[in-house]
Amino acid sequence: MKRWLYRMQYKYGRYGIENLMLYITITMLAVFLAQMLLQIAIIDFLSFNSAYILQGQVWRVITFIFVPVVGTHPIFILLMLYVYYFLGNSLEGEWGKFSFTLYYLIGIICAVIGGFIVGTTSNQYLNLSLLLAFAQLFPNMEFRLFFLIPVKVKYIGYVMWILYALALVYALVNLDLPLLAALLAALLNFFLFFGQDIIGRFSNWMKYRGRRRQFRQNKRRYPNQW
Repeated sequence: MKRWLYRMQYKYGRYGIENLMLYITITMLAVFLAQMLLQIAIIDFLSFNSAYILQGQVWRVITFIFVPVVGTHPIFILLMLYVYYFLGNSLEGEWGKFSFTLYYLIGIICAVIGGFIVGTTSNQYLNLSLLLAFAQLFPNMEFRLFFLIPVKVKYIGYVMWILYALALVYALVNLDLPLLAALLAALLNFFLFFGQDIIGRFSNWMKYRGRRRQFRQNKRRYPNQW
C-alpha cells in the first residue's frame, strides 16, 4: 500500500463503506429484476446522460453504477454479479474497507468526468477494473474456467489487458469517444493504486537485463577469466 494511501486511511479510514460491493451488486440485481418483471425501462432513467443531468436529473450521476448489462440471459447476469461481488469483497478483505471504497470512488469520479466531457458513460469498464486489481494482488490464485479448467488469475489478467488494448485501438480508430472515456476512466484508478509498483518492477527488470547483457559482453571479451 502506498504512503499516500496510508495517510488517507489513517485520517479518513472510518468513512469507508463496509461490504460496498454487496450493496452495489444487490441493487444491480434489483434493477434488473424490476425491469424484467415490470416491463418498464427503468435503466433508461438511471443511465448516465449529461444532457439530462444538466436539465435537473442529477440522480444519474450516481445511479449509473447500478445499471446491469442489458440484453443478457438472467443466468449470465447472476454469474456476472457474483464475480463482481467476489472481486470487490476480496479486494476489500485485502485492502480494508476505506481503501476499496476509495478505489471504487475514484473510478466513479473519473467515469463521471469523462461522461460530462463526451455526454455519456457506463459502469462496465469500472467493474472490470476490479479484475485487473485482483489479478495484480492475487496473480497465482486459480479460477475454474467453465467450472472445470484451472486457470491462474494472472493469465486472465493478461487476456483482460489485451481486450482493453483492442478496445482502446477500436475507440481511437473509430473516434468512439464514450468508449475511450470509459476505458481511460476505468484505468486511472488502477494506475493510481498500482502504477508505482508496475514502474518499479519494470525498472528492476530493465536493470536485470542490463546486468545480464554486461555479463555476456564481459564473458566474450575476457573468455580466459571464466
